[in-house]
Amino acid sequence: MAALQIGVDGIEVDVQSALDDYMIIHDTWLDRTTNGVGKVCNFTAAHIMQLNAGNGEKVPTLQQLFDWNNNQTLLNLELKHTFNLEQFAAQVEKNITEKRISADNILVSSFDHHQLAWLKKRLPWLKMGALTSSIPINYAKFAEDLGAYSVHVDKNFINKTFVDDAKQRGLIIYAYTVDKQQDIKLMLDLGVDGIFTNYPAQTKAYLGD
Repeated sequence: MAALQIGVDGIEVDVQSALDDYMIIHDTWLDRTTNGVGKVCNFTAAHIMQLNAGNGEKVPTLQQLFDWNNNQTLLNLELKHTFNLEQFAAQVEKNITEKRISADNILVSSFDHHQLAWLKKRLPWLKMGALTSSIPINYAKFAEDLGAYSVHVDKNFINKTFVDDAKQRGLIIYAYTVDKQQDIKLMLDLGVDGIFTNYPAQTKAYLGD
């Protein structure tokens, strides 16, 4: 809610598979961010939603995220430990058909480029972000080959050549996770199109937005 109130350009979340649904949670294991124990994929959504994720907060499902956002801003859905992509694709399509979100407000990213390739065939219109924590030999070619909309790069593995190469290939380039002012300035100097940050209010204030 706070992110929407300060007017962010988008919200990035991590999607993990439960036994019967998709959950919005960063870790593959429940132990660090909830009072549960075990892997997310070994429990039902109903069980996970009973856990305390801190201050009485609950772990939401993907559908609850769609409902809550109500097309107010872009959702970057990063596929982490996810299975049954047909179910995921069908759920995305259903929410677009029912006008809970527009196609322009969905960006699906992953380090698993095989999943991105499958999704691009299933949903050719889908905006995809190819994640990397390296500077590949051919720079952003891997993202272009996937038909990606954007390439998402680790702030510690980026240079001007990488940025320029991505743009020459028609890709948007985003850097993650950029919280320090010195790093924000460096990313701007390199020419990235946007950054992911844990502190959007501070970052917007620094940028003068």
